[in-house]
Amino acid sequence: MDVQTEKIELAKRLLETDDEELLQQIKVVFENHHVEENLPEHVKEGIQRSLKQASDGLLTPHDEVMKKYAKYL
Repeated sequence: MDVQTEKIELAKRLLETDDEELLQQIKVVFENHHVEENLPEHVKEGIQRSLKQASDGLLTPHDEVMKKYAKYL
C-alpha cells in the first residue's frame, strides 16, 4: 500500500470514530512527533517507557500524589 492510500484509510477511520480517548492519543502523537525528532536518544527512550507505563495503568493519579506529599509542600 502506498503512502497516499494509507493516509486515506487512516483519515476514514479517524472520521468514523467517536472514541474520545483514541482521538486524544492521536492528537498527542501529532503534537509530539516533531518534538521527539530533536531529542537525545536516552530522552526518547524515557518517553517511550513512560508511555508504556501509562498504557499499562502503572501511573498514580495526581490527586493521590498531592495528598501524600502535601505535608512537604
